[in-house]
Amino acid sequence: MSPFKWLFIKQLKLLRVKQKCDGFTLIELLVGIIIATLVITPLLGFMIHIMTTDRQEQAKANTEQEIKAALDYIVRDLQQSVYIYDADGINAIRKQLPRYSDKNNFFPVLVFWKRQFISKEDSKMQDDTLFYSLVAYYLINDDDNDSIWSNAARIGRFQISDGYERTEKNNKKIWRDKGFQMFNLQASGNLKSKMNQWTKKSGKDESYTQNIEALVDYIDQTLINNTTNPAPPDCKIGQLVPKFSGSGDSVATSNVRTRGFYVCVDSENTVAEIYLRGNALARIQNSNIDFNGSNKTYFPQASIRVQGNGFLSTK
Repeated sequence: MSPFKWLFIKQLKLLRVKQKCDGFTLIELLVGIIIATLVITPLLGFMIHIMTTDRQEQAKANTEQEIKAALDYIVRDLQQSVYIYDADGINAIRKQLPRYSDKNNFFPVLVFWKRQFISKEDSKMQDDTLFYSLVAYYLINDDDNDSIWSNAARIGRFQISDGYERTEKNNKKIWRDKGFQMFNLQASGNLKSKMNQWTKKSGKDESYTQNIEALVDYIDQTLINNTTNPAPPDCKIGQLVPKFSGSGDSVATSNVRTRGFYVCVDSENTVAEIYLRGNALARIQNSNIDFNGSNKTYFPQASIRVQGNGFLSTK
């Protein structure tokens, strides 16, 4: 064998050994990938499950906290009430309240008169004073895709107040909200009849300037049906507001026909039971957010009975 041929064969053998020692075969790489996939896939699934569960639990916790905070706010407000409108009252005065033309999306569930105390330091008057306000809490479900609000419903608050004289640098100013007019206890009938005769102040400059300010978002918007979300049961006290059957302005229609926010009102005794139901699903997804038996844990509920501290005499 020639020296050149011997060197060529020797070099070829060394090259084969070097190639074999420097890497993996295609089969070895495929086996490694399969093993890694079998190990990593369950771990990724477990981590995704943990993150999803944590997100859901956080959404429920946030909704529960907001429902409780909203209920506490309404309770403190309602404790100053002197009269609360039941379903008959809502039917009588609904046209006097804002957004009547959009009643399929805005419904005044809780409407009452309250009496507030103002110290002389705050009012800059010689003596302490009291003034009246009309307050309305609305269930709002306007289904506006361009809105800053969620796909669920929300609760809004409207208030107009009586005026009082406020002296500033010897100038007297009357602070009264546009459209406000006191109820008339000199009208005919009992107290309920008198309060149901209330109308807003008329005049070209008496249009409401106050807005319905949002109190809390992510309220259950699921429409009433006979299977998964039936109407609330009859009240043990007073009248249910809104109504879910019959006719008139006290009956919820279209988008506001939900159990997200409703009350039972005993006008004679100035008592109201308030019911709220939140929607945590609307925080974490945009579809399939209606209430049903299988997902009720994502719809926290709260209720309370409130006695107004005020009193009105018919005399």
